[in-house]
Amino acid sequence: MASQASIDDTFLVGEVQNGNREAFEELVRHHDRAIFRLAFRITGSESDAQDVYQETFLRAYSKLGGFRYECGFSTWIYRIATNLCLEYLRKKHRRPQHLSVATADGKQYDLLDTLPADRSTEPDTACTCRELRLRIHKALQKLTPRERVVIELKHHHGLKLCAIGDMISANEQAVKYSLARATRKLRAELADLR
Repeated sequence: MASQASIDDTFLVGEVQNGNREAFEELVRHHDRAIFRLAFRITGSESDAQDVYQETFLRAYSKLGGFRYECGFSTWIYRIATNLCLEYLRKKHRRPQHLSVATADGKQYDLLDTLPADRSTEPDTACTCRELRLRIHKALQKLTPRERVVIELKHHHGLKLCAIGDMISANEQAVKYSLARATRKLRAELADLR
């Protein structure tokens, strides 16, 4: 059975295709936070994420007339955002500088700060936690943009491999391979921490 959100999205897409601009504004409200979070996590910069976010909705609006209902609107717009993020990273020839995330209420925090904080007053323990965060950050930066996208969509958004494949124009097996390769890279980089 379809969720209420997907039914609403389907209705709103139809309304937009019939010329109702307010329906598109409602679609943006339904998906704006998720799209911005995705762009922010992948690009690592608020200003870059804002650029990708705006381009995502501009592109979605211009192409919505040709939307064929072969997938859900959320899958379709995530695919646009993901492809724009990958394109952006390729153009910038750089890796994300931050591993920040935005909460539903708009607050931002560094992903590495989500590691359990040790309440110990021992300086050595505090130093070890900082070193661990830095090591994880460096390990994640060594992933390719595509691997980061797959990790992001799978582990932070909880999407299924087939949905991720739809978004990045790859089959499920290729997504599974990218996820496994990224996991192996992270394990190799962090092996001495076990």
